[in-house]
Amino acid sequence: MENAYGKVWLIGAGPGDLELLTLKAARVLESADVLVVDALVDPAVARFAPKARVVTTGKRAGCRSAPQDFIQRLMRRYARQGKTVARVKGGDPLMFGRAGEEIAYLTANGIAVEVVNGVTSALAAAASLTVSLTHRDFGVGGVTFVTAHRQDHSAPDWATLAAAGTTLAIYMGLNRVDEVADGLLAALPAATPAAVVACASTSAERKLVTTLGALAADCRAAKMPAPALILVGDALGAAVGTALPAERAVA
Repeated sequence: MENAYGKVWLIGAGPGDLELLTLKAARVLESADVLVVDALVDPAVARFAPKARVVTTGKRAGCRSAPQDFIQRLMRRYARQGKTVARVKGGDPLMFGRAGEEIAYLTANGIAVEVVNGVTSALAAAASLTVSLTHRDFGVGGVTFVTAHRQDHSAPDWATLAAAGTTLAIYMGLNRVDEVADGLLAALPAATPAAVVACASTSAERKLVTTLGALAADCRAAKMPAPALILVGDALGAAVGTALPAERAVA
């Protein structure tokens, strides 16, 4: 016999601009009974869910936040009450959004899960800079999405990542920018174009276009705020209004 459990939707709210929500996300939110919302999501997303109870479960680096286990148990509890739960995450839930853990947990507890994709911050950052991350004139054959903040606090193999020849989209790297830059400089020239976009797509957005060799110092000088996305690679040389590596620009 089929159980009477509700359902959990893992919804990507995009990088911050609510106009980047998909039509599907808006439709699902409208039917939600409960919104479980991350800290980086604009609270105004609740207007798309007029009948929903809103539960904030902020997770910001360096700040006190709800434990992952608590969030999972919270979703399970509401779903077992027969409710439609919308777990709303910044960016795309499948990109460093802990969706894998939540899917596994909920599925193991007999709760149906579906995912609604959102615009991930790397793409929002590229749009802000008006650059293609796979610009064929620069011989770029792909994009590598990587986090600088691993669960065990270890660092990625930056030299190997750099040697792949792809544009690097580095999430959660601002607080480790010296380590990131030093690791990449082991395999890339200091003149390699780089950029940082903070709070992409929002009114607080800031952009820094620089070179890998100057990346850490320029981030400090510009006091770039988090959350920020770091992009490194030759494709960044096409950033509008810059002539890299001869000059750097902060907006």
